[in-house]
Amino acid sequence: MNTSKYSDRELIWSLYGTQGLLFLLTVGLLFFLHDQPAELGEYFQLDFRELFLFGMLPALVVVAVDLLLTIKLPSHLYDDGGINRQIFRSRSFWHIVFLCLLISFVEELLFRGVVQAHIGLVGASIIFALIHVRYLTKPVLFSSVVLMSFMIGLLFWWTDNLLVTMTAHFVIDFVLALYIRYVEKEEHA
Repeated sequence: MNTSKYSDRELIWSLYGTQGLLFLLTVGLLFFLHDQPAELGEYFQLDFRELFLFGMLPALVVVAVDLLLTIKLPSHLYDDGGINRQIFRSRSFWHIVFLCLLISFVEELLFRGVVQAHIGLVGASIIFALIHVRYLTKPVLFSSVVLMSFMIGLLFWWTDNLLVTMTAHFVIDFVLALYIRYVEKEEHA
């Protein structure tokens, strides 16, 4: 997908719109699938040791592998059409923080808290990857997203803690966004 046909404003509003729709879908599914949606609160446990061991450390491994693949593989295998670059290259640090918090919260609430709880780890990982439509024609990117989703799903399965998966998702997106914003920007200057 060539992002040059999308303005920066259109792309960022599309991102917010997508996250808003996913959040509304999550709320709807919570009320439809759960007798008591408040039960989801059991999956929010503020355990700093668990957040570090199962959220941050695995996420940093994913980031290291992702950056290694980005450096070692031909760029056409890891090119998402420039969408991530266009989204993050001109954002302020605090806007990147907000976007990554929003994305990790909404997507993990939906895919771990609702989808994985009802159709299992494999199904949730595949659906998660499928919503990243722009990766479907890129086998390396698609495989990377499926494996990352599966890893995050395993973290939820082991810990029953959405804060762990949100932390992992946030760290992955945030570090890669900062790489795009500050490192790639310098390389392309």
